[in-house]
Amino acid sequence: MTIDPADLLERLIACPSVTPEEAGALDLLEAELAAIGFALTRLRFEGDGSYPVDNLFASRGQGGRRLLFAGHTDVVPPGDSAHWTTDPFTPRIADGKIFGRGAADMKSGIAAFVAACAEIPPEAGTIQLAITNDEEADAINGTDKLIAWMAENGHHFDFAIVGEPSSTEALGDSIKIGRRGSFSGKVTVTGTQGHVAYPHKANNPLPILAAVATALSSEKLDAGTDHFPASNLELTTIDVGNSVGNVIPMSGSLRFNIRYNDTWTPDTLADWVRARLASVDPSGTDIAFDISGTPSRAFLSPLGTDIETLSSVIAQRNGRPPEYSTGGGTSDARFIAQYGPVVECGLVGPSMHKADEHIALADLTGLTEIYAAFMQRFFAGASI
Repeated sequence: MTIDPADLLERLIACPSVTPEEAGALDLLEAELAAIGFALTRLRFEGDGSYPVDNLFASRGQGGRRLLFAGHTDVVPPGDSAHWTTDPFTPRIADGKIFGRGAADMKSGIAAFVAACAEIPPEAGTIQLAITNDEEADAINGTDKLIAWMAENGHHFDFAIVGEPSSTEALGDSIKIGRRGSFSGKVTVTGTQGHVAYPHKANNPLPILAAVATALSSEKLDAGTDHFPASNLELTTIDVGNSVGNVIPMSGSLRFNIRYNDTWTPDTLADWVRARLASVDPSGTDIAFDISGTPSRAFLSPLGTDIETLSSVIAQRNGRPPEYSTGGGTSDARFIAQYGPVVECGLVGPSMHKADEHIALADLTGLTEIYAAFMQRFFAGASI
């Protein structure tokens, strides 16, 4: 049985699966995967301060090498539909492109790897799919728990590919072998409110807050590594909430975000922030630091034969190997990296999250071919 990736992508786009509503997308994939011999497990995770999420685990094959494909069916909201040429959840094909919410990020990646799996004989080895509907928002009851469930139930893997859009300008010009981490925090300085005409009866927190901002932003965290740029801290807001000009405010706060490389962990970053705050004279104010949300860890997959094989497949198709990148924000690959080597390999994604999101149909066919060719070599154990 063969699967047309374009047809599958059209049907996936027609499912309005805005996080966390799967809107039939996982039901559709269950039917397609069952038809090509996959055993299916539907998993619903909930709790930990977030909404319930449906997830899908699929497996085919016994023994041999174990390959994992991972991705997400959820999409961001389409926004004002007036900015779209047509309805965002009605797939439209024009000028060799397919338009619709999720076309680039990342229902195309899922359509490509499902179609590629249909071309691989079941006896070749073990193929596993981990598909969540919770990547674009909280990402609490999705891939993190799904991969942990796999490990607890003996579903290990030798190599993983996440179908996120990783190419920059042309299909296969870049694959992501790692990602920077993300660490956000809030610093609050509390003093004593008072009248500006009587400053001796108040304690203005704003000069201290300004000193905190300077302390955090004036020192480089590092100089970068072989595969990562230098880590950077960006101040994102300074808030006082004071709407009048004759009152010294009681408190003020600032927020910041650090995008960091693999020389840091959330714990060592928290220690670095505290050390910078300790360098500021509080002058009788109280300085409080809180970590915002759950930090995303940086990761770098070990370079080895499987990444070389994928690079060779792409080089054979394109005439040159892909760039190894760690750029961009975070992705669910950070959860998978805790259990085994993982790369992101997908389409060109400049239209993702925009109105009239789209991909080139030729790229969808090309990505399917890359996945299929890689699997043939992966399961054959061919050396480079």
